[in-house]
Amino acid sequence: MNFEKLTNQLQKSIGNAQSIALGQDHTLIEPCHVLLAMLDNVEGGTSAIFEKAGFKVSEIKLKLNDEIKSLPSLKSPSGEISVSSSLIKIFNLADRSAQKKNDRFISTEVFLEAMIDEKGKITNLLSNLGNLMELRKVLTDIRGSGTVDNPNVENERQSLSKFTIDLTERAELGKLDPVIGRDDEIRRTIQVLQRRTKNNPVLIGEPGVGKTAIAEGLAQRIVNSEVPDGLRNKRVLTLDLGALLAGAKFRGDFEERLKSVLKEISKENGRIILFIDEMHTLVGAGKADGAMDAGNMLKPALARGELHCVGATTLNEYRQFVEKDAALERRFQKC
Repeated sequence: MNFEKLTNQLQKSIGNAQSIALGQDHTLIEPCHVLLAMLDNVEGGTSAIFEKAGFKVSEIKLKLNDEIKSLPSLKSPSGEISVSSSLIKIFNLADRSAQKKNDRFISTEVFLEAMIDEKGKITNLLSNLGNLMELRKVLTDIRGSGTVDNPNVENERQSLSKFTIDLTERAELGKLDPVIGRDDEIRRTIQVLQRRTKNNPVLIGEPGVGKTAIAEGLAQRIVNSEVPDGLRNKRVLTLDLGALLAGAKFRGDFEERLKSVLKEISKENGRIILFIDEMHTLVGAGKADGAMDAGNMLKPALARGELHCVGATTLNEYRQFVEKDAALERRFQKC
């Protein structure tokens, strides 16, 4: 098995599985070691996959630990450890599946599918704890229609949770304050969002007048089903520009992050409304030595209708930064 064909997060999980096996004095790395390591690897996204499929991750970990403790212990004098025949079979199944899908790398969801297809102890363990058909459905949904050409694919899939804040989720949990006296502005925003063209409202006003509160009010109305049918079940996400820029030391880091966010949003098929506070900061954000700025990256997505936006800025900054960019300015409707 060529480990270089695995995505970075899957390689990390295999390394952690080896540590788990060594810690228990096992001479073979078994599928149970690998699955436990995958669940412990937060960045890999395996726990989120199982939770989405209705499994309780704590129960899976408990059963896996029991399975690991039942394995025979034999301390190797040389400290060598090898891969079990069942794990080799899973690797081969995953490799074959990845090739059929035209993937350059074996990703987490392909490896999990291979674990189920192997019909060994892991399959039996999972079938007793949840619905395998639902798990397969979640794995298919996560993958989408694209191919895995990037070893960092798992990191990119978590872009929305890393670089945005879900206002609808916060509204559901009661973490947003009630919005009072903003009915006209919220209604106007909803009207613009319902349009067929030029349906991206930009809220213009002085600092502190409550522009962000309008986005929060919109999220609360969506949660309370007080919006037209076209906006029902949509999610309002706030773009965290600070998180996007933080640590982007090298040219292309910022663009890659924003590109992965836009890619995730396009996969949601219009179910996301992106709120961009201080919208003027987008014009020129990430720009260095001819690198593309965020504003230019948003234009194609806005033009194709893949991105539904609500912007917020002050009048002076709108004139100074946004109006000068005619292509960006005509995508938005002033409110």
